[in-house]
Amino acid sequence: MLKFLFGRDAKMLTLSLYNSYDPKKLHEAHLRAIARAAPICYAFDFHLALVGFPFETKKPLEIGSEISKSTTIGESGKYLLELAKTNKFHLLDFPKLGFPPQFGQIVATTRKPDENKNISSLQLAERALRGESFMLVVGLGRHGLPKEIFKLAKYHLDITDGKRISLETCTAIGSIPTKIRTLMEALKWPKKSC
Repeated sequence: MLKFLFGRDAKMLTLSLYNSYDPKKLHEAHLRAIARAAPICYAFDFHLALVGFPFETKKPLEIGSEISKSTTIGESGKYLLELAKTNKFHLLDFPKLGFPPQFGQIVATTRKPDENKNISSLQLAERALRGESFMLVVGLGRHGLPKEIFKLAKYHLDITDGKRISLETCTAIGSIPTKIRTLMEALKWPKKSC
C-alpha cells in the first residue's frame, strides 16, 4: 500500500520568483536571483518560473543563454540552460486572474502564514508524492509578495514550519526545494518496526 501511495513523484514542483523589485527595468539583483535559483531547481528536480520579469523576449532558452554570458554562478549559467532545454524554465506575466493551471496549487511562501491557508512542509511533500503539483512563490525585493498573491494563493507555507523566521531571499530560494525534496525522500524510506 505504501508503495502505491508514495511510489510516484509529483507531476510538477515549481519554484517561482515573483518580481516585486522593479517590473520596468531588469537589475543585477534579478539576474543574481535567477542564477542562484537555477542550480537549486536543477539539483532538486524543480521547475523554475519567473513572474513579471521585464525581459525583451519570452523565449526561455534565449534568456538562459543571455544570463549565462554574464554570470559565474551555477557553472556560468549551465543549470539555467539545462532547465530551459528540458522545458523546466518558464516565463510568466503578472497574474491578473490566476496562474496557468498546469502549475497546480499556488503556495505563497511567508513567515506569517494565514492560519486558514497554512500548509506544512510535510503536508506539501506528502501531497506531492501522491501526484499533486505545486507552485511555491517567493517574492523578490524588500517588500516580498504583494497582498493580492497571498489572496490568490490557496496555501501559505512557512518553510521554518511554525518558527516564523524571516529568511533572506536567496536563503529561502535554497531552503524551499531542499526541504521539500528531503521530506519526499524520507517519506519513501521503508518504516522499520522496533
